[in-house]
Amino acid sequence: MPLNPTIAKVTDRIIERSSDTRRRYLDRLDAAADAGPVRAHLSCGNQAHAYAGVPDDQDALAGGKAANIGIVTAYNDMLSAHQPFERFPHLIRDTARAKGATAQVAGGVPAMCDGVTQGQPGMELSLFSRDVIALAAGVAMSHNCFDASLYLGVCDKIVPGLVMAAATFGHIPAVFLPAGPMPSGLPNDEKSRVRQQFAAGEIGRDELMAAEMASYHSPGTCTFYGTANSNQMLMEFMGLHLPGASFVNPNTPLRDALTVAGVERSLEITALGNDYRPAGRVLDEKAFVNGIVGLMATGGSTNLVLHMPAMARAAGILLELEDFDEISQATPLMAKVYPNGLADVNHFHAAGGLGYMIGELIEAGLLHDDTLTIAPGGLTSYAREPKLVDGRLSYGEGARKSENEKILRPPHDPFQKTGGLKRLSGNLGSGIMKVSAVAPERHVIEAPARVFEDQAQVKDAFKAGEFTQDTVVVVRFQGPKANGMPELHSLTPTLSVLQDRGLKVALLTDGRMSGASGKVPAAIHVAPEAAEGGPLSKIRDGDVISVDAVSGRIDVLTEGALDRAPDRPDLSANGHGIGRELFEVFRQNAGPATSGAANIV
Repeated sequence: MPLNPTIAKVTDRIIERSSDTRRRYLDRLDAAADAGPVRAHLSCGNQAHAYAGVPDDQDALAGGKAANIGIVTAYNDMLSAHQPFERFPHLIRDTARAKGATAQVAGGVPAMCDGVTQGQPGMELSLFSRDVIALAAGVAMSHNCFDASLYLGVCDKIVPGLVMAAATFGHIPAVFLPAGPMPSGLPNDEKSRVRQQFAAGEIGRDELMAAEMASYHSPGTCTFYGTANSNQMLMEFMGLHLPGASFVNPNTPLRDALTVAGVERSLEITALGNDYRPAGRVLDEKAFVNGIVGLMATGGSTNLVLHMPAMARAAGILLELEDFDEISQATPLMAKVYPNGLADVNHFHAAGGLGYMIGELIEAGLLHDDTLTIAPGGLTSYAREPKLVDGRLSYGEGARKSENEKILRPPHDPFQKTGGLKRLSGNLGSGIMKVSAVAPERHVIEAPARVFEDQAQVKDAFKAGEFTQDTVVVVRFQGPKANGMPELHSLTPTLSVLQDRGLKVALLTDGRMSGASGKVPAAIHVAPEAAEGGPLSKIRDGDVISVDAVSGRIDVLTEGALDRAPDRPDLSANGHGIGRELFEVFRQNAGPATSGAANIV
């Protein structure tokens, strides 16, 4: 089918908007590619330092003829999703040696668990950790000894930061190796129900703890469709994973076979051979459009609307909120995965998963199938399914129908005709809402405001029984310049309880919500942020606010509200404790949420 006209129009607009920055980027990429890795040109002393840590590979490295892979790893065992990466370097090295090549861990990057820091001061470092990850990966790759790169990362800021680094070193082929989701545990809707019971004071902490431990129970990505699993979807839609790699469970034969295949493929696409595929060419305008389509079709995380513009800028590409909004209007919502539905990512994968979706979206004219991907054959090859046959990886035809239409539907019969995210704008600024999990009757909320300046105040007001009427809960001074733009996901149980009591409730904030947040309408990423004198800084208790996901507007309706002087609270407490002192320069220099809230691109 011909390419959908909206997808074509948005793609052309991005190409035109980015023409100067992309051209300069590609000129730098080509110059770096022409220069090649410096390994063969290093002094003997430089080379000795580079090879001393890998005695088994010193002769091959010194010879300078075989490809050398740089591994950038986000391994730690604070993140269940990243714990499986502990054994990846051994498997990668062995695979490379079997192919007559070498591999070295070029460096590690930090990886924090947002599940640990939700509602805690450490969450104020979360968004900025993305830029730190990009910087750390840049340091790792700066040795300039590598013909290809392998990036080991899964979760929220880690993949975006690694993509920013891969784009910066865009002359080097980059393959992203996932670790896979943990097996299904306590169903996510049951976990959510227990959290709401605890928030309402109906059960004790021991029951809450038992439910949480049954949910997050083993190595692997959390099984809900939050930011981590949205990242994995994105890498597949953008062609940086091997086909079908995203949602295979950790430490299984198929998972290991995909890792081995990823290493082998990285060696095939270096500049030393005839199929050179530099990361900066894979990361082009069409790839980012494909990624946005995937985000909308799956009802993915709002965090990617923040991260993708920063990722794109690293490759010389300029994305705007209007691009996300128009693609969302053209893209049907094909998946219902928690928090948008009851299924988890394992159920989604079993129903046909990303391979089914990519095949269907290509046939519907909603994806560019002519993109350069790390796999041969372009994006069409991502509709195939990996299997083990006699112990070896092979690809066959992927699912051509959904195995469970309560989880996955074709584009001609979707869960809804438009995508999972909605752009909002009005006299309160610009923001977004994840509408895929919000019931249609809650898409429009008009109610008096209650204004808070941190999430703890909201919880205290709830415990004091202060929410007795329909309310728009305004949580301001949560933007990147105020306190690093933490996720406010810990408010979800509280607001859900109010909603379940029959109140009409919405959240309005210049902060973020977790990719796991769902059924409460939340207008987030509002810019300009309150700390810069944005309209939210002028709102008072009782002002009537309209949050309208149908018309796409966020407005204060109280006459004269925006004529007030902005509030200027004391934010000094945000600058110290749990490492916040180290990030003052990030807070001062962060860009707006609409362009990724980045410091370095």
